[in-house]
Order: sequence, then C-alpha cells, then structure tokens
Amino acid sequence: MAYAKAKLLDGMRLIGWSESGHGIIMDSTIDKGGFDTGPRPMELLLLSLIGCTAMDVIYILRKMRVKFDGFEIEVKAERADKHPKVYNKVEVIYTIYGKYVPEDKFKQAIELSQNKYCSVSATMKAVGELTYSYKIIPEKPEP
Repeated sequence: MAYAKAKLLDGMRLIGWSESGHGIIMDSTIDKGGFDTGPRPMELLLLSLIGCTAMDVIYILRKMRVKFDGFEIEVKAERADKHPKVYNKVEVIYTIYGKYVPEDKFKQAIELSQNKYCSVSATMKAVGELTYSYKIIPEKPEP
C-alpha cells in the first residue's frame, strides 16, 4: 500500500511527504486563503503525468540505445466546468532533439509508456480523454 501525508503550515500552505521521504509544498491562491507559494494539487497531477511518462520514454529509448541531445514534454489540459472539475481532456506533447532519432523507436517508446507502463496516464484515461503527439527536431535550440 502506498503512503503519503501532509501537514498544515499556515494559511492554506501544506507540506506533504511521500513514503520515500521527499517533501513538497502545496498552496492555494491568496483569494482562497493561501500565499501562492507552491503548486496547486491539480497542477501536481499534471506534473505527475509528465514525470511518469517522460521517465518511461527516456528509459525505453536508452534501453533501445537511441542517442538524443535533448527531451522535453508538455501537457495541455482542460477541466470540467462543474465540481469536482476533473481534467476531462489532456494532451501530452513529446519533443525530442537529435539528428539520428529513429521515428519508429520514439513512437514505440511513447506507446509503451502510454499503453503499458505509465500508471498516471492510465489513471487519467479512466476519467477523461488523453491524447498525445510528438515532434523530432534535429538540432536543439540554444537556451
């Protein structure tokens, strides 16, 4: 069984700990009694999705010995109008940088993540629509 806990610091600011012992500050907006000093819980859900599928794809590509120069992932999401205001439409956009990235392997890594390994994707698909797209860009732009 997974385990996590949170403790109220002040206002609406909470510090939460996962079973691995790592903590994170969550907060709300000032108009709702918060201090706007941390991400909202629903934002953390999107970050969880990004982290889960990104780590899958990167791990799979490395196992396939695919060389790449950079990787980015973006999520765009829409929430329902009525409470509990779940994410009912989510799009994941994967971008990989590299001159010799085989499209078939990149696509396979994404599909394995989305359809087999990423538990956050599976959880979100149970509630709403989750789609994805990808881009391969030969050269990574300068920061």
